[in-house]
Amino acid sequence: MATPPSLTFRPVTKSRWEDFARLFESPGAPGYCWCMVWRAAGDTLKDRTRAARKQSMRHRIEAGEPVGILGYLDGEPVAWCSIAPRDTYQRLGGPAAGDGETVWSLICFYVLRRLRGQGIARQLLAAAVDRAAKCGATIVEAYPVAPDSPSYRSMGTTTMFRAAGFKEIGRAGTRRHIMHLTLGRSR
Repeated sequence: MATPPSLTFRPVTKSRWEDFARLFESPGAPGYCWCMVWRAAGDTLKDRTRAARKQSMRHRIEAGEPVGILGYLDGEPVAWCSIAPRDTYQRLGGPAAGDGETVWSLICFYVLRRLRGQGIARQLLAAAVDRAAKCGATIVEAYPVAPDSPSYRSMGTTTMFRAAGFKEIGRAGTRRHIMHLTLGRSR
């Protein structure tokens, strides 16, 4: 395998909304969901149209809520990873946090089609873990599937997470595995 392109990673913030929107509106991108499917929505997302989901995500970003990171190649947004405090998502099956634990959930990945298969998802995973650690997470929780799973592939594969040091702690449904990476409190 050739050396993967080297990306720069940045958290999605109000000042990066245009980059985020450009990536999600590009051909083949997950603009149908705006990465809102797994987020705790309450009454804020009764309207499940693209426009409503986009507006809900924009509201979260403008309010300063952590939602994830963008990967940039030569200054252009080309990849996304949803990484945020677990309580900003719906219940995805992980155990309750223990005393002193701060859990961040890693929900999904997106890489432009032309760049897939080059190791970018692994770079996204490492950058997401780093972001969570810098924001005080003591555990990163993920919900990947087996490599041969017919669905939820955007959540990553168990193989990739194991290679990054994650340990399986349970299952959520029949396909999603619950995996943890303990970051510790001194990081």
